[in-house]
Amino acid sequence: MRAVFGQNPSLQLTPKIMAKKKPTRGGAQTSARKHGQMKPATQAGKYVKKEMRRYEEGSGNIKSRKQAIAVGLSEARRAGVKLAPPKKGKTSESTRRRARTDLAVGSGEKKVSASRSRGAKQAAATRERRYSRSKT
Repeated sequence: MRAVFGQNPSLQLTPKIMAKKKPTRGGAQTSARKHGQMKPATQAGKYVKKEMRRYEEGSGNIKSRKQAIAVGLSEARRAGVKLAPPKKGKTSESTRRRARTDLAVGSGEKKVSASRSRGAKQAAATRERRYSRSKT
């Protein structure tokens, strides 16, 4: 290796070997610990921002900004953000129940129901079959 002017020739530059990162579950909690415990609302903002971007691009089935926010908050709760369900009088009982379930799933207290998982897989298969573009 050639020495560069003004640099100590005894120092050799070695390439860094990057270790592969393992995929982690509960990315919200890991992220919060890494960046100094953020408030739940700040953590949830990342998920809402992602959904708003998808809404603006027109991808997905989100029809309004309000729906994008609701989906983002739901995803945040399922990812492990400790975001409390809405208070009584703010939303309907079914919305509060869904928020409690999302929170329980995110914290690991409750597993996603088998019928929900099965339905999601079936829907994905149907979308793939129905809307995939064949290259002929």
